[in-house]
Amino acid sequence: MMIRHPLLDGLPGVGHGFFTRQGGHSTGLYASCNVGLGSKDDKAAVMANREACMRHLRPNSPPLLATCFQVHSPDIVRVGPEGLPDHPKADGMVTAEPGVALGVLSADCAPILLADGQAGVIGAAHSGWKGALSGIAGAVVEAMTALGAKRASIRAVIGPCIAQASYQVGADYRARFLQAAAGNARYFLEDAQEGKYRFDLPAFLLGELEQAGIAEAAFEGSDTAADEERFFSYRRSVLNGEPDYGRGLSAIVLL
Repeated sequence: MMIRHPLLDGLPGVGHGFFTRQGGHSTGLYASCNVGLGSKDDKAAVMANREACMRHLRPNSPPLLATCFQVHSPDIVRVGPEGLPDHPKADGMVTAEPGVALGVLSADCAPILLADGQAGVIGAAHSGWKGALSGIAGAVVEAMTALGAKRASIRAVIGPCIAQASYQVGADYRARFLQAAAGNARYFLEDAQEGKYRFDLPAFLLGELEQAGIAEAAFEGSDTAADEERFFSYRRSVLNGEPDYGRGLSAIVLL
């Protein structure tokens, strides 16, 4: 149900997890661990799934889960001991509060979990292509430093998301990235279909994190669009003509 990455797993005082769609209470399209309040799933099942994830994250004392109303922005919020009861519109969070889990919801977009274990500062971000292009990765690093984190001590992991092999895009999409920086061409491969490309979202985000000057970053490696058994996928739901889709959770907490 929960995937951990060694880059964050070895940090003292930090817990994290990238949750699969397995082991929850939802049924049908949402089977079984859908945490998306914005879906048409039964709300009671969604809340039970969220609670189950927090119990897996810290069994003895489940943390308070903070999540945003994600809008594909570069906006970051600082989370206090009360969490985020109003679900503000933002795509990144930072905190130095123990016991408050920063949660990212995704179904192809990339969840990014970050930590400076020495400073006791964590961050989380949700990044689709819009957030990636507008600098969400660098923005969450900047917000962490404002809380006392050191760039040279921050480690980050990009969780399960749509990988290049599954991410077909049009020429206009590629043009937006090239307009921002000609070097972004390296993140696109020509597709077999004329006028189409394959975009490498996790590689782009790794490049952004490297530019932000952090200690180390890695991609967990799973392709959400290609792995129906373990992950929800917006793109797959569209290709299958499904009316809705579930959302998976990635979370990080100071223990």
